[in-house]
Amino acid sequence: MQDALERALAAIAGESVSVTAAGRTDRGVHARAQVAHFDTQAARPDTAWVRGVNAFLPDSVAVLWARPIDAQFHARYSAIARTYRYRLINRPVRPALAARHAGWYHATLDVAAMRDAARALVGEHDFSAFRAAECQAKTPVRTVHAIAIEQHADEIDFVIRANAFLQHMVRNIVGCLVYVGGGKQPPRWIAEVLAARDRNKAAPTFAPQGLYLDRVEYEAKWGLAQ
Repeated sequence: MQDALERALAAIAGESVSVTAAGRTDRGVHARAQVAHFDTQAARPDTAWVRGVNAFLPDSVAVLWARPIDAQFHARYSAIARTYRYRLINRPVRPALAARHAGWYHATLDVAAMRDAARALVGEHDFSAFRAAECQAKTPVRTVHAIAIEQHADEIDFVIRANAFLQHMVRNIVGCLVYVGGGKQPPRWIAEVLAARDRNKAAPTFAPQGLYLDRVEYEAKWGLAQ
């Protein structure tokens, strides 16, 4: 996404453009509400940064809005909270059209047990057990503000809001919650994994296709309310 956006912006700006995004997404992961900033000497109307840039982007990427911002703003470091959503199809038969946009688990999951387990993750914790081995974050400590597990027919959505996330953190949390929902572990196991601070104690990383960056929040002073 970043490369495509930088090329499209450069086409409108008439100069090389470097983009900084609020959050990184791995291959196969989606973003519904990514926020990015860039510096340029080019003066263009806001519509050029939206409709004009979209004309140079692939169908899978679209700019929704653009506005000038104070030079002190940073798309990543000015963010005060982020929300990720993991869409999971829960039925015996694998999805077809949704396969690139949702995860899948074949056996019936106990949503109540997963909700019970998820409570242990809310608050400020060391999430070492839920970070990728190659994660370069300076600290594994993050604050999870809320976790909601929503069920709609055969789809289960895991919605997690936190101040920031570690690499693969959401997919690793979902993997562990699915272990609980599938009866492989009791709800109290999540707290034990968290306390162990050992990635080897947790479940495997869940597939990327179901993960979405849903929302990025900033202080009101930036005027970026979504």
